[in-house]
Amino acid sequence: MSSLIRRGGLFDDFFRDFSPGFYVRPLHGEPLPEPDKIKVDVSENGNSFTVLAEIPGVKKDDIQVSIDGNMVTVSAEVKQQDTQTGDDKVLRNERYYGSVSRSFSLPQDVDAAHAKAKCDNGVLTLTLPKKGNGAAQRLRID
Repeated sequence: MSSLIRRGGLFDDFFRDFSPGFYVRPLHGEPLPEPDKIKVDVSENGNSFTVLAEIPGVKKDDIQVSIDGNMVTVSAEVKQQDTQTGDDKVLRNERYYGSVSRSFSLPQDVDAAHAKAKCDNGVLTLTLPKKGNGAAQRLRID
């Protein structure tokens, strides 16, 4: 059994680009992001952590951030829909809905009461002050 070729191996990317008939791609754009596709950069300065998370194509109202001690969770509802205008004849209509989530822990607890979140052009910026105790809180994204 170990001599069988696994899906997702070395040749999948080659054949995906070479022969699109084997793999069906969405008509209107990128597929739904996967949890490992939410790219996160975390930096630390003296009194706070700064987190940059790329979540392209998601409205800020569909993003949730929760903080519990040193655990930060970023989740998003992804909605992609084709729209047609005019006198077009609809031959195919695709809608993609789903949710993605990414959690990570920081080296120190976060003061959730003073944390700030901002979303601009698909990049979520979190400013998380250090040292905090209390229950999990959800941030409002500006």
